[in-house]
Amino acid sequence: MRLWLRDPIAVLAEGAERGIVVEDGVIVELVAAGAPDPLHDAVFDASRHVVLPGLVNTHHHFFQTLTRAHPDAINKELFPWLKALYPRWGDHLNRDSFRLATRLALTELLMSGCTTASDHLFVFPADMPDAVDIEVEEAEALGMRIALTRGVINQGMKSGGIADERLMQDDDIVLADCERVIARYHDPRPGSFSTVALAPCAPFNVTREMMCAAAELAEKHDCRLHTHLGETHDENDFCLARFGMRPLDYLESVGWLNDRVWLAHGIHFDDGEVERLGRHGVGICHCPTSNMVLASGICRTKELEAAGAIVGLGVDGSASNDSSNMMEAVRHALMIGRLRYNAETVTHLDALRWASEGSAACIGRRDIGRIAVGRQADLSLFTLDELRFSGGGDPIATLVLCGAHAADRVMIGGAWRVEDGAPVGVDLARLRREHGEAARAFLSAL
Repeated sequence: MRLWLRDPIAVLAEGAERGIVVEDGVIVELVAAGAPDPLHDAVFDASRHVVLPGLVNTHHHFFQTLTRAHPDAINKELFPWLKALYPRWGDHLNRDSFRLATRLALTELLMSGCTTASDHLFVFPADMPDAVDIEVEEAEALGMRIALTRGVINQGMKSGGIADERLMQDDDIVLADCERVIARYHDPRPGSFSTVALAPCAPFNVTREMMCAAAELAEKHDCRLHTHLGETHDENDFCLARFGMRPLDYLESVGWLNDRVWLAHGIHFDDGEVERLGRHGVGICHCPTSNMVLASGICRTKELEAAGAIVGLGVDGSASNDSSNMMEAVRHALMIGRLRYNAETVTHLDALRWASEGSAACIGRRDIGRIAVGRQADLSLFTLDELRFSGGGDPIATLVLCGAHAADRVMIGGAWRVEDGAPVGVDLARLRREHGEAARAFLSAL
């Protein structure tokens, strides 16, 4: 069936003023201003909507929805924040609470216009060796695409790190499961609903041996690599003390400075490091909200792009954000970018590009992230009916500058997954109640 999304208020694409035609889950025609009605079988009246490409979240920690605004962790920077929360996660995280955390994070993202989500999963309590499978099941139930990152922490407090050993697995179990997950879920074909990257957590909680092993597996299976890097000055100091080199030099020493890699945060790089990242085609996931909450710093987005690096966008964990909302991240990327540069250098179109096409490129996708013929029909439709939008002149700029946070409609692969602001098939009241009950366990010792 050819579905015509007819006559929207605006579309983030050239030559689509009269809308978009979708068939078999793919965009097959853009209808320009003044063009006659296209060939179609059905119509969706988009006259109340502004249409964006489906947003792509390239860094998150779904499980952290259970510890948002936790009293032990608020008003702290990254390392003290982690030291406060790791024991909580070690005490209380289990497969049931993890499933609810994942369901809630994905639902939040979907309602904000996100169609593809990447989760940096590195915690594996004893009762959830199949945590990756749980994420796939929850994404499938919502009809979302997911970029799985099979992570690991293997350097805890006893060996000079800051992680909780109860969330770790033996190295041989980790590597065997990486092979299993890649074989089962890594589908690089256009239109796929799952891909896999390997994602040791960070230099301060993963051994050199594991970083090297992940790089070798990624080369063997032609998949991508992901980790945290350059997030704080504390990380720089740790790498200098532990390895005798800065984080990017360490990354290169373990075989990670290449175009398979995208990094979370990427804040504290000097000019030479920015040039090296660009030369090697490394992706950077900008996480503006988390960076502000933890006072980590401001990513050098424009210099990185100018050097040739890929810039995407992520919400980061829901305990350092503290939400899972991609439109909020877009607005924050614009605002913090203007603080670093100026009002002309960082525009609303930059922030939206990072959240869509840039993010898609970070996770190795060329079939999503842009409204164009041949791309997947992943679309987010927003209305301008709320009071906050009244008086907005440029519809697309209005979404960003006036703080849009909830999509009215979301389409993924040609299927509606949000209708009238509600995710299809989800009992939101029940989800809120069950997740809230699970989260209370993490406050139990207060």
